[in-house]
Amino acid sequence: MRVLVAPDKFKGSLTATEAAAAMAEGVLRVHPEAVVTRFPVADGGEGTLDAAVNAGYELRFDTVTGPLGQEIIAHWALHREPGGAARAVIETAQASGLAASARTPEGALCAHSYGCGELVLRALDAGATEIVIGLGGSAMTDGGSGALLALGLGLLDAHGDPVGLGGGHLADVASVDASGLDPRLEKVRIRLAVDVGNPLLGPDGSAAVFATQKGADASAVAVLEAGLRHWSRVLRGATGRDVNVPGAGAAGGFPAAFLAFTEAVLEPGFRRVAEISGLAAQLDSVDLVITGEGSLDAQSFEGKAPIALAEVARVRNLPVLVVAGRIAATPEQLERYGISGAVQLLDFARGTSGTPDPTDAMANAALYLRSATARVLSDALKPAARV
Repeated sequence: MRVLVAPDKFKGSLTATEAAAAMAEGVLRVHPEAVVTRFPVADGGEGTLDAAVNAGYELRFDTVTGPLGQEIIAHWALHREPGGAARAVIETAQASGLAASARTPEGALCAHSYGCGELVLRALDAGATEIVIGLGGSAMTDGGSGALLALGLGLLDAHGDPVGLGGGHLADVASVDASGLDPRLEKVRIRLAVDVGNPLLGPDGSAAVFATQKGADASAVAVLEAGLRHWSRVLRGATGRDVNVPGAGAAGGFPAAFLAFTEAVLEPGFRRVAEISGLAAQLDSVDLVITGEGSLDAQSFEGKAPIALAEVARVRNLPVLVVAGRIAATPEQLERYGISGAVQLLDFARGTSGTPDPTDAMANAALYLRSATARVLSDALKPAARV
């Protein structure tokens, strides 16, 4: 049996690489003779960079400006084609991520994407002809203003003075000056890899849905929403482009500025990562796929890696099993995507009262992931089961 273990990250517990290692051990408990291939996946958010490096991209690092103005070291990756083309892979989580921020209302208002723009500059300096930016794990809600500022865009208030960084200052922008934008942006292909379909504005928009995860309280969310709404009007006035489109709400509205001032395109993150990592070739050489993530829920069906992977595998008539920290989906829902078996870590993490213990599940995720993988595979291999 040839098994592909291809999980996304278990957020807060395991990276996709760590999860793949634990799942591989679980497979071998049940089927010691199995040929197991570890293949971490991502959907455009955190883990996109790891997928590129695992596929042979050169890992690089640079000192950039963090989301609160501090110096941080951010990683990115580069791959050169024989013909001279070069593709860079960047993650917003690296230069402007939550790990380098303060999850407070003040932090949510001040956090910015300037460092991501600096990474784009590094990629341009390295000769990149294409830049893939994985959007996820970000600290800011600044509509990409900080990144474009790093790339030469001027942000001016009503008095003609520079506007401060962060989503909390977006309402102060009266005009923009694009004369200093890096001219290389006109030639490079920018792909914005997203795993959500949220627009920039409104009840399903960036501030309303994601800002609380970044520390914003109700007051800060209102300020950020008003700032993004004003920013979208400024962008439309300057470029004639409507940036309130599905997917533009990812990473604090990061796509907005790029959609306005460059020819950047929004793309489903999983599809782009699959192309970078060579997923198709892996699927052509296995008999079974086991995937998973921290929480399999309603958002998973909006383009998250495990469900997107299951759909690709179904086209090849490959059976798919799922292991997740928690599963908030019915067997019927999973079956529609070709998933024939699923087990959650919460089935193993039981408190003293015998009820599921999420804290225990996260603290001992690798241990329970091995057991959960062994169980889902064992159940699938029973004579009565069809795999």
